[in-house]
Amino acid sequence: MLNEIQKDADIRMGKSIEALTLQLAKIRTGRAHPSILDHITVDYYGSMVPLSQVANISIEDSRTLSLTPWEKPMVQVVEKAIMKSDLGLNPATSGMVIRIPMPPLTEERRKDMIRVVRHEGEGTKVAIRNIRRDANSDIKSLLKDKDISEDESRGGEEQIQKITDQRISEVDKVLEQKEKDLLEI
Repeated sequence: MLNEIQKDADIRMGKSIEALTLQLAKIRTGRAHPSILDHITVDYYGSMVPLSQVANISIEDSRTLSLTPWEKPMVQVVEKAIMKSDLGLNPATSGMVIRIPMPPLTEERRKDMIRVVRHEGEGTKVAIRNIRRDANSDIKSLLKDKDISEDESRGGEEQIQKITDQRISEVDKVLEQKEKDLLEI
């Protein structure tokens, strides 16, 4: 029973970190990365589909993304969707190829981004602590029902705390890496 509670808590904490990683991938650094465009959807013959399903996205150089729509009529639709997005990007079209230069971040914008990154990280840490709280309350209810002894309860809570500490240090590493990426010029 204790092992199941610990395994469940560890899996849920891992998912919280994965969610953080996906969230941070959307925050752009000065470098070009295809995941920046992941949340953009395009009107494809009446239905909204992700940009990656109507165009080939590649990295031309460290500061330029290149998109090649599968169909000629989609060029202007894709270009319009990128302009309307909240990313502040200005695509340049030449024939079937859409190039998206990544503007360099100003110092002030970098600091704002770091603030956002830290806020996201703190939210993930809170989620991990909530998972710890839930696991500890499950252990306490087992103890209350006399399914486990006090020693097993204490050992289980210590194990949950070790998992929590490990997962929080993983969050710190992810945040540190993202901050380093943001400060790079």
